[in-house]
Amino acid sequence: MRDILVVDDERSMREFLEILLGKEGWQVRTAGNVSAAQEHIEERTPELVITDLKMKGGTGLDLLRWVKTRHPDVEVIVITAFGTDQTAVEALKQGAYDYVTKPFQVDEIRVVVNRALEHQRLLRENLWMRTELTGRYDYGELVGKSPGMLEVYRLIDRVAPTRSNILITGESGTGKELVARAVHLRSSRCDKPFVPIDCAAIPEQLLEAELFGSVKGAFTGATSDRRGMFEVADGGTVLLDEIAELPQQVQVKLLRVLQERSVKRLGESRDRQVDVRVLAATNRDIDAEVEQGAFRQDLFYRLNVIRIHVPPLRDRRDDIPDLVRHFARKVAGEEDQAAPLVLSDAMEFLADYAFPGNVRELRNLVERAVALSQGRPIGAEAFAQHVRRKTPARQIVTEVFPEEGVELEEVLAAVEKRFLEQALEQAGGVKKEAARKLGISFRSMRYRLIKHGIE
Repeated sequence: MRDILVVDDERSMREFLEILLGKEGWQVRTAGNVSAAQEHIEERTPELVITDLKMKGGTGLDLLRWVKTRHPDVEVIVITAFGTDQTAVEALKQGAYDYVTKPFQVDEIRVVVNRALEHQRLLRENLWMRTELTGRYDYGELVGKSPGMLEVYRLIDRVAPTRSNILITGESGTGKELVARAVHLRSSRCDKPFVPIDCAAIPEQLLEAELFGSVKGAFTGATSDRRGMFEVADGGTVLLDEIAELPQQVQVKLLRVLQERSVKRLGESRDRQVDVRVLAATNRDIDAEVEQGAFRQDLFYRLNVIRIHVPPLRDRRDDIPDLVRHFARKVAGEEDQAAPLVLSDAMEFLADYAFPGNVRELRNLVERAVALSQGRPIGAEAFAQHVRRKTPARQIVTEVFPEEGVELEEVLAAVEKRFLEQALEQAGGVKKEAARKLGISFRSMRYRLIKHGIE
């Protein structure tokens, strides 16, 4: 079902469009201002945003720019009461698909919405056909054709040829480094080094020297001059993985590198010019880190020129069969064996699992199953003993439907609030752990807590 977000500070307009578009078979969410719209989009990316131009607390142009920065392939239609206003033209320049002038006819909005969604569908199909024709190697080890992954491919295609810095976000195990490698391979720097640096794995006292280099005698144990990773990657690409783990003093020096395009080795006074494209990745809510002062705002703006969000595996379950076959072939090929057949009951079992460890966890499960199969077909039992299944929803919902009926939205809201509170209690108040128990992202958890007023 097509997902549309309607943003307008007039409740009557929101309700009108929700009813109108809902009758067309589309799933419609609404927001009354820019910040609420951003929360909705971070929770679940829509295919189309319809936004009023003039609103309190931020304009439709503000939202348009934000959407095109975070999710450039989401189509945006702007509604304006000022048909000749230059801002309507400006909206098109900023990337809006179209604009509609108030008052508008019902058929007019239907036509524009249909065209926008059809345009997006054609782009998705063209991208998938191009991917099939050129082969998966164009995106490295990335596998999948779900809407979420197609959006990732589209972003890679768009940003790889540029010089822009990129921030890659997503939970652990989703494949953020694979996205970074794909960007590098599709860029003009593909014949130069790709240097990944795990900022969380290097001891803090060695991190600065590892990144920027050092000269003999700069510190105890520095027995010779040494190039840092930025010099090693000169002409190519650096991936700063787990960027949110950088200490504040290293953040300051990294900001200078990005601004000056030069590095200064520890113990040395002169600058060394470097030509490096910087990609950064994190599994943490870096927006919250910036708000709390844990991550420098100026460095964040330098890194967050373009953002690519890699969806968790639970949000792209349609990709599981392709991933299973891909990993089975890869693991078997490394042992010079034919890939064993993975039976349908195994695929169904995996599709019903939440995968808190994401694609990395799936690969480990498949690798173990292939190693133990000795070439025999792999069934569900090969995975069942190695995963901890969550209770199916059908076992949780035990209430009998009353004859007088119910207010469904109220019931769902009450159940959601109760489960949020119970998950937080079991997790000792740790929101990230509670989100894992509920099978949702930390950002989604935060949004739901705010929605229900849970401290």
